[in-house]
Amino acid sequence: MQTHLSPEFRGTPEGEEAGAILRQCVHCGFCTATCPTYQLLGDELDGPRGRIYLIKQLLEGAPVTRSTQLHLDRCLTCRNCESTCPSGVQYGRLVDIGRHLVEQRVERPRGERTARWLLKQGLTSPAFGPAVAAGRALRPLLPARLKDKVTAAPGARAKLWPQREHKRKVLMLLGCVQPSLAPNINSATARVLDAAGIQTLVADEARCCGAIRGHLGDTEGSLADMRRNIDAWWPLIEGLTSQGRVEALVLNASACGTTVKEYGLALAQDPAYAEKARRVAELARDVGELLPDIVAALKPRLKIAPGTRVAYHPPCSLQHGQKLRGGVEDGLRELGFDVRLAAGESHLCCGSAGTYSVLQPQLSQALRRRKLAHLEPLEAGVIVSANFGCIQHLQGGTKTPVRHWIELLDELIA
Repeated sequence: MQTHLSPEFRGTPEGEEAGAILRQCVHCGFCTATCPTYQLLGDELDGPRGRIYLIKQLLEGAPVTRSTQLHLDRCLTCRNCESTCPSGVQYGRLVDIGRHLVEQRVERPRGERTARWLLKQGLTSPAFGPAVAAGRALRPLLPARLKDKVTAAPGARAKLWPQREHKRKVLMLLGCVQPSLAPNINSATARVLDAAGIQTLVADEARCCGAIRGHLGDTEGSLADMRRNIDAWWPLIEGLTSQGRVEALVLNASACGTTVKEYGLALAQDPAYAEKARRVAELARDVGELLPDIVAALKPRLKIAPGTRVAYHPPCSLQHGQKLRGGVEDGLRELGFDVRLAAGESHLCCGSAGTYSVLQPQLSQALRRRKLAHLEPLEAGVIVSANFGCIQHLQGGTKTPVRHWIELLDELIA
């Protein structure tokens, strides 16, 4: 795509990066066939190709309008289009740049500004945990779109963290909302890795990966989150503490994993952090990437009834963001589960997409209904996934239990 940057953006890091991405696009339109919002709305500007044109116009100096902002807001950043694109267009990075630039030029209505500020400040705040506890007490009074977000109080098992030391050590990000809404995912991960002979370490100062602020157009806030995490992780990565050196940074929320694996790209222009960010990204692993080790250690110990069927929903951040496909399914099958994927549209987004389900509830719920319509005919006793956002969102639309796959393994270890 031929692009002529306006003087405002020519020579700037964001402008040059976005311009290079735009020039990869060949207008083919393959992306529209796998874009969830285009399938729902049928509007070219609510598909990747249309949004690319809007960002191109912005970078070439055309006026930016509220309409531009709305079309970019409706993007889930599921990155299905990246898996489809024959030219390798880095659409996810491009839309983040576009949102940031539009945010600087178009003032939102006060209600939207307030909601987005509350999300990016509240979800990443230490006060989020107490707020969740209060929300559980007041759950019957909450609006419907928030009621689904308030999970049941965790059981005692969520607090059980293994105490054994192992020669193999990994570092794990607990996340920002997961410790309050679903702490058992983190402790279950530590217990399963412990059973496989791997010790899980945590840096308490590391919190949000940066995705929440980044997807809300707050690029500087997102980069600050990344720098804070790198500072917190660095002593363990370099082996500067008594706990020794870690071999990997493990993420059990695939959305966080996608973000952390791109720290090197996000901080490439920061001379103080570029090399550290690249190193962190190289060490980042989705916990599913450890399944070969887990399977070998746990297969003799798991008590799985023959024919135990699970429906697996592969998150977009895993299959499109991290380009990891088939690993979780193959690992669970080798352990003895009967793993089924939706017969249709297993590649499409469930509608969660982080804060999207709060900011775009109608589109989000339409995509959830569509996803569950494909999963429920599998008649599985449980739906499993690899990202807490998907798990929480899907659970709000079905009575079938929705869990992280690692929680199943944790419960079956003999």
